[in-house]
This record gives sequence, structure tokens and C-alpha cells, in this order.
Amino acid sequence: MPAVFLATPAWAGGAVDPAYVKSLAAPGKVVLVVEYYDPAGKVVDRKGFASPSGFRAKSPVDIAVDAGVDLHLYGLEPCRGEMVNQREGFAGSCGDYAREELDIMLKAAKVIFCRAFLTERNAPLQDATCFGYFNYPGTLDTVDNLEEQLVSLGALRLSKKQDGTLMRPDLANAERIGRGGFGMWADPRVAAQ
Repeated sequence: MPAVFLATPAWAGGAVDPAYVKSLAAPGKVVLVVEYYDPAGKVVDRKGFASPSGFRAKSPVDIAVDAGVDLHLYGLEPCRGEMVNQREGFAGSCGDYAREELDIMLKAAKVIFCRAFLTERNAPLQDATCFGYFNYPGTLDTVDNLEEQLVSLGALRLSKKQDGTLMRPDLANAERIGRGGFGMWADPRVAAQ
């Protein structure tokens, strides 16, 4: 469960404490917490949200939180155009596939814990990195980085800067896993993009 953060304007904090994330769970509700960090890596503000029905994907890379706030999974994007994954029985747009996969993760999470820099605090669309707490008694009890999971499953890929370098080099290994034929990478047209 690697949780590596970059010293770029989009990231904040360090390794996540799974016990802390699990402690945020509330019976009968899905909890979403955003912590805001200063440039020194110190938590300076926190916002919490709870929903009995959970949170939904607003786009392939955006989470709808409330009427005034959406979270953007920074440095990720869906493939372009259409894709087919016969193993999963999917044929359609890359964006629809990515949005469905993000929705599946959001529906399964008991807690969504996100980190952003303080400069994002009042923005309507906030760049963030997010973790989910997933608990199925007797089978699964884990805290995973949402972006890492979505990239390794082939739902999303890493965006590149104008100079061609990755915006999220911390997730390069996850993309290598995805390129092994998962999700979008099962379609040869996507591999050629």
C-alpha cells in the first residue's frame, strides 16, 4: 500500500495512517474528510462530510462532494475515444468506463480520506489525492489509494506535463501493472495512444 507524495503544488502530507482513516467510519454513513496542508506538510484545516447514500463520480476524475465542492484526482485522465474490454463486457467511451470504475470504488468505501494543499481549500474544484477505507467483514479490511487502484486496474492513466514527464511519477508502477492488459489496456487501440 504505497502512499508516496510528490513535492509538487498538487500534493500534501506523507504516508497515511490506516488506523486513523478507519477511525473516521460512522455507522450508516459514508464519511469524506479532506485535510489541507501547508507547504511544510502540517495539517492546517480539515473539512468533513457525511452521506447516508455515499458519494458519486461527477466525471472520470472528479468526486462530487456537495453543492459547492468537487474533488479532482490530480494527474490522471481517461484514455481518448472508445474502448472495448471483452473480458469485462464493456464497449463504450473511455470516459464512461473510468467514471463507472470510480463510482464502484466510491460506493464500496466506508471512508474517503483526501489530502490537498491549503491553497485548494476554497476552490470549487480541488486537486487532491484520496484514499478509501474498504471493509467487508471476514474478507477485506484495507485502506488503499484510489488513484493507485484506478490506474493499476486500467480505468485511468497518468497525465503528462507539457515536457512529456508524468504528472504523477509516484504512480508509474501502477500504470505498468495496468498496461499488462487490464481495463482500457485490453484494447490495442488504447495501447497505441
